[in-house]
Amino acid sequence: MLSEYLSKFETHFEFSQDELAHFIVPREKVVEAFVIEEEGEIVDFFSFYALPSSILKHVEEKTLFVAYAYYTVAKKHSLEEVMKQALIMAKKKGYDVYNALDIMDNRTFFDEHKFGVGDGNLHYYFYNWRVRDVEPEHVSMVLV
Repeated sequence: MLSEYLSKFETHFEFSQDELAHFIVPREKVVEAFVIEEEGEIVDFFSFYALPSSILKHVEEKTLFVAYAYYTVAKKHSLEEVMKQALIMAKKKGYDVYNALDIMDNRTFFDEHKFGVGDGNLHYYFYNWRVRDVEPEHVSMVLV
């Protein structure tokens, strides 16, 4: 399901089964992955990875637990609904913040879920790759 979804973008990984297992199989506070199953069939999928940050000079809090959208595939439900489930699960797992890059179809849920615009830009440099200029919505490579 993930490979089929990623193939629609101009730049994407083609994961082997072993690579997919390495990058997506859940590891607590590293990578979280969930499926939405209906009548024994997986209909949607979402994942996020953890990148905690240290909180300096605070008396009580020492770590800000940040979740980053990884890969999300919405086949049966809307991407907005699947992302809502991802936000709920991140909250239940104890994350404080949920971030998402403006790649793939992510921009479609930013307004509905009230994502704020960050103060930085992410630039990919494809060393030894022949790639023409690509807009973010045509990129599906999440570099962790």
